[in-house]
Amino acid sequence: MPELQRLTTGHADALLDFERDNREFFARSVPDRGDDYFTGFATRQAELLAEQAAGLCHFHVLVDADGSVLGRFNLVDVSADGSADLGFRVAERVTRRGVATDAVRRVCALARERYGLHRLYASAALENAGSLGVLRRTGFIPVGEVVLSGRPGIRHVLELTV
Repeated sequence: MPELQRLTTGHADALLDFERDNREFFARSVPDRGDDYFTGFATRQAELLAEQAAGLCHFHVLVDADGSVLGRFNLVDVSADGSADLGFRVAERVTRRGVATDAVRRVCALARERYGLHRLYASAALENAGSLGVLRRTGFIPVGEVVLSGRPGIRHVLELTV
């Protein structure tokens, strides 16, 4: 079973490989990160880890037995009221196998048990059926329409109860 790990500097190479290997796949359902993301990856990664150290975000990677990254699961914009936004993406080679659903459940448990969060928000574009399905299967409830990089989407909420 893949292991959900808190992001560290040691994940940098595998995470960059994950993003490069799946760039075309991701661009089919979410806006492409652009070439600058890849050329400035090390700097961006250091910034994210600094945000994590400050408690503003919690970043996780799903790591396979061979050390490759199968997905990333992020809790961003952690607020004093105990809420955060969940974002996730998984490698094309593991889609439709329950990997994202399982990892989202694990991240939600961490959010509640380790980070003390009470509510998570997540949004997905209407055309992103995979992510919408994961949110539905993990208990997120639609709360309204949003626009995500010019694309219509749905915002969801999950109350984290003990």
